[in-house]
Amino acid sequence: MKKQLISLLLTFLFAGTAASAMQTDTGKYFTSFDGVKIYYEVKGAGYPVVLVHGFTGTSQGWKRGKLYGDLLADGYKVILIDLRGNGRSDKPHTDEAYANNAEAKDIIGLATLLGLKKYDVVGYSRGSIIASSLMLMDKRVNKTVMGGMGDGYTDPEWPRRIHFYKALMGDTSYRETDGLMKWVNSQPFDKLCLALQQKYQPSTSQAELSKVKKPVLIIRGTEDKENGSEITLKKMIPNAQLAYVPGDHNSASGTMQFANAVINFIK
Repeated sequence: MKKQLISLLLTFLFAGTAASAMQTDTGKYFTSFDGVKIYYEVKGAGYPVVLVHGFTGTSQGWKRGKLYGDLLADGYKVILIDLRGNGRSDKPHTDEAYANNAEAKDIIGLATLLGLKKYDVVGYSRGSIIASSLMLMDKRVNKTVMGGMGDGYTDPEWPRRIHFYKALMGDTSYRETDGLMKWVNSQPFDKLCLALQQKYQPSTSQAELSKVKKPVLIIRGTEDKENGSEITLKKMIPNAQLAYVPGDHNSASGTMQFANAVINFIK
């Protein structure tokens, strides 16, 4: 179990009105619906695809895999975002800043700022959880890819989420979180931000997923044992597709096969 947690965490490295854009060296910031500043990057000029990173990760992790470069080579506009509490985005310490699908609202605000009439979204691990909310909240989302995710997040009382939250708040009684805490304590993370992300991590119910009409692709590494059953998740979403690629939770998203599966699905 500890090895699986460490593998998971290493991978993660891998609607308000938006306004107040500010140029930086490699990207921009916008002010989201509640005043939180969110970092993003846009590259390319074609059909827009938003990439959503996982827990403890940043937008830059996508650049270490194949998908980012392959999307640009195929003529897509690639949009990266540091979810609030991560990377270069603001790291608020209030419960309200993470509640009520705040992260999906950030992406909706960015899409509005960029004038997107339609876009696809690709999430990996916790990014897939945010993408799941996003596809229900924003009618402009056309196709959704959920990588590294099973049905675990559909349970609002998911033990994994609750145990991670409690461990990040200092509870040492959950031995299965030892790998998480070893990783977090070895890095300059803001533990309160991470805890709040787990506390208010959204769930999407089976009833909500049953109403999804637009295309969804679930991608799973053949050795990935994290986050519940991908087969059960597929059954919850009408006409969802399921693809397997080589690798475990740590490596699958960076592979050529993952990139090919995404691009073949969205084109």
